[in-house]
Amino acid sequence: MPSIEFTPNLTRHVDCPPAELAAGTVEEFLAQYFSRWPGARGYVLDDQGSVRHHVKIIVDGRNIRDRDRLSDPLEPSSRIHVFQALSGG
Repeated sequence: MPSIEFTPNLTRHVDCPPAELAAGTVEEFLAQYFSRWPGARGYVLDDQGSVRHHVKIIVDGRNIRDRDRLSDPLEPSSRIHVFQALSGG
């Protein structure tokens, strides 16, 4: 089953444990995940359901292409990593 992991800078703000869920797309996976851990949704997605500008979602080492509909496909062995982009200057 595809799995997800969040970086520590997100986990210190909201309950978002690693998980394995059966899903064929990023959207399906996140919908299931957020039904179990709803507090994480607002940190990852905006009000329209798109990935927030300061968040990156990586599937199997590559940035997802569809940040709006989250239609990127998943394989049974896919690993999803969610990062909060950090900036400074």
